[in-house]
Amino acid sequence: MHPSVTVTPKRTRLPLRLSATAAILFATACGTGAGAQDKAADALPFAVTEIATFNEPWAMAFLPDGRALITEQSGKLKLWREGQPAADVTGVPAVSYAGQGGLGDVVLHPSFATNGMVYLSWAEAEGDVKGAVVGRAKLVEDNAGARLEGLTVIWRQSPKVSGNGHFGHRIAFGPDGKLFISSGERQKFDPAQDLSMNLGKVVRLNDDGSVPSDNPMAAKGGVTAQIYAYGIRNPLGLAFDGAGRLWELEMGPRHGDELNLVTPGANFGYPNVSNGNHYDGRDIPDHKPGDGYVAPKVFWNPAISPGGMMIYQGSAFPKWKGDAFIGALGGKALVRVDLNGEQAAKGDHWAMDNRIRDVDQSADGHIWLLEDGEKARLLKLSPQR
Repeated sequence: MHPSVTVTPKRTRLPLRLSATAAILFATACGTGAGAQDKAADALPFAVTEIATFNEPWAMAFLPDGRALITEQSGKLKLWREGQPAADVTGVPAVSYAGQGGLGDVVLHPSFATNGMVYLSWAEAEGDVKGAVVGRAKLVEDNAGARLEGLTVIWRQSPKVSGNGHFGHRIAFGPDGKLFISSGERQKFDPAQDLSMNLGKVVRLNDDGSVPSDNPMAAKGGVTAQIYAYGIRNPLGLAFDGAGRLWELEMGPRHGDELNLVTPGANFGYPNVSNGNHYDGRDIPDHKPGDGYVAPKVFWNPAISPGGMMIYQGSAFPKWKGDAFIGALGGKALVRVDLNGEQAAKGDHWAMDNRIRDVDQSADGHIWLLEDGEKARLLKLSPQR
């Protein structure tokens, strides 16, 4: 385990830097969605302020009062307020911290203001096998500090398998109050097409973990009843737009990262089709009309290695309202995608010089980035004055 690192907030304006390499790569990238292509890396149209640092942060969720819950992969949950050191939240579950595993996503229940419920995802081990888990608990604060009470596991990847990769485990609530979870195929390929497993899927549940009766495969029962969409590799972003459409961000194999519009029962084709190839050089057929699979709305080849995603609904950057913002890990960038109804097209690509793990917005419309790794910065993006 690594110790957590917190610093006094800094109001440091970062220099506007461009990566020439990123500009060249993304100028030549291919994509779908109105035939769009990536632009060269653009100068930053926002001010960037370093606010705090965290140790291997993975996700953040803003509370109604402007504070945020921030997960650290090693198993710590932080409660942070701008201008103050972050505090540990107790009652966090034990996690399997290795490779891509550890403490993952954090989201608030839609009625958090009245019920205080928080949802977490993490990797757990059972002997030599592991899997992602989602649990919920009540966030309680008193003179003793902040803690989670009544933590209950409501979902597990099934089956658990060997390895420390592709847990996915992003969480999002839909406008209907249903809980959606992205479940990676755990680097095992074929489970993404196997409807007897919930690996390589997007699952849809009630907020208590039970299965809604109107799920597309509810009549089949068992784990299959959870499945909302499938044929998915390593889903690291899950977000709803203002009209209630669900978008899924996926790290492809060797290239072929993709943004998908998720509809009930959709099969996105992995590992049978992809706009990338296997890491060992073996070919994967590209998506093509009539192949029986749902093609991505946008894809990246070369890869950006996406981390997290949010769909902007704020007022601080009005021209970007309704657009998707994606953190790029290997691409070390913030990427914007124009969303227009059911269509998507590549927008801006801003080089950030560091791996971006997660993207979120606060109630005042500011955009926030979490860098990846040790001593990773929490960055606040503000309109240029």
